[in-house]
Amino acid sequence: MAGKFEPKTPVILDPPNYDPISLEDLALANGAEGGKCYVAIKGVVYDVTGNKAYQPGGSYNAFAGKDASHALAKTSTKPEDVKPEWQHLDDKEKSTLNDWATFFSKRYNIIGTVEGATNREEE
Repeated sequence: MAGKFEPKTPVILDPPNYDPISLEDLALANGAEGGKCYVAIKGVVYDVTGNKAYQPGGSYNAFAGKDASHALAKTSTKPEDVKPEWQHLDDKEKSTLNDWATFFSKRYNIIGTVEGATNREEE
């Protein structure tokens, strides 16, 4: 199903930027006080600033300023599940994570990669 992850409203994205972003800078991009809001998946950082769900008080705010790969694979918003490691997960969870990566890539600008990330997919 080719259009499975297509946004309802077309989104015009900037060309991807793969500059390194430190864990400290990622953590600061948590949407607090109206600031930038980033979420990383498999070490790739997406700018989700415009989506209220990731802002403080939003249902996905636990992901803001972090690599949420593990939690997304498990479809969990529990803070203890928000961590970058995903390689140990079963095939179904890895498939779910890949679906989330596709979903994000069609809606949010890629603005960098987590510096020193050990959870990147082999290129």
